[in-house]
Amino acid sequence: MGSETSKSKKHATQLVEEEVQLLLKNTHFNRQQIMEWHQGFLKDCPKGKLDKKKFIEVYKQFYPSGKADKFCSHVFKTFDTDNSGEIDFVEFLIAISVTSHGDIREKLNMAFNMYDIDKNGKVDSKEMEQIVTAIYDLLGEENRKGENSPSKRVEKIMNKLDINGDHSLTKEEFINGCLQDDFLKNLLAPNA
Repeated sequence: MGSETSKSKKHATQLVEEEVQLLLKNTHFNRQQIMEWHQGFLKDCPKGKLDKKKFIEVYKQFYPSGKADKFCSHVFKTFDTDNSGEIDFVEFLIAISVTSHGDIREKLNMAFNMYDIDKNGKVDSKEMEQIVTAIYDLLGEENRKGENSPSKRVEKIMNKLDINGDHSLTKEEFINGCLQDDFLKNLLAPNA
């Protein structure tokens, strides 16, 4: 009997009350909306999990002219909060809530977490350049020369946001800098 419970929990096809309560506290959705989202999620992911391949497939539909793979890998890692290699419904809905309904600081926080590739609490130039390149790929940006090259773009971003001059951005530097500069906010956190 115990293995049956863990099995259904493992496959996440059933939404348990504990998960509903967690989502009610951590999203902007009500119980009925959570149930509707869950039905839709199971329609697309019958096993209750979204793997990276399927995630990229879905994301590519929104950016048909760009190369979504690199950017999606970063987004996927951000949404896969338990590092399982799959996104379960709870992770999915929390991420959807933040990106669609969250306040500006929540969205910038999520963007920072995506940029902090090595998860050390700071974003350095190398990480920022990987993300800017991935954003360029996603958007199909072909002009990558001179001032619009990823390295030049990152140099400008770092010069503007790196307040303490340590060649990396803390979450606070990133969020405060983006809040003060609409251009950077739109580039680095487009949904914010």
